[in-house]
Amino acid sequence: MARLQLEFPEDQFYFSTQLTVRVTDINAANHLANDSMISMISEARARFLYDFGVRETGIDGTGIIVTDLATTYKAEAHARDQLLFEVGVMDFNKYGGDITFRITRPHDQKLVAMAKSGFVFFNYKRSQVVPMPEDFLAKFPKVNWID
Repeated sequence: MARLQLEFPEDQFYFSTQLTVRVTDINAANHLANDSMISMISEARARFLYDFGVRETGIDGTGIIVTDLATTYKAEAHARDQLLFEVGVMDFNKYGGDITFRITRPHDQKLVAMAKSGFVFFNYKRSQVVPMPEDFLAKFPKVNWID
């Protein structure tokens, strides 16, 4: 099976935040566990959306729902490591796009992981996918579009 390759343009990262690897994030192999990395990616996504004024779910019931997640690991992380999560968006379509993540360890400049999370806008009251709101689009005018 071919390995997944994730590469993102430098100019599409809009936000960064740091998270600390907790002792409880460590697995039996003594490094950051996959499930904990996914939780950290989710936290970085939530911080990104909050910083840009995007509510997880709006008053009308519309919010963002994750459709998929791909992660590639490049190096181990250990308890108490500070990790920098750079977050961006790309590949917009009528209903959503991708949120991208580059995760590094600033202490030694090591690339720890890359990730891409697909999303669509979803109305939870109606249980259906809805078009991307104009106010969200206005926050990211330089993002590329795909069909």
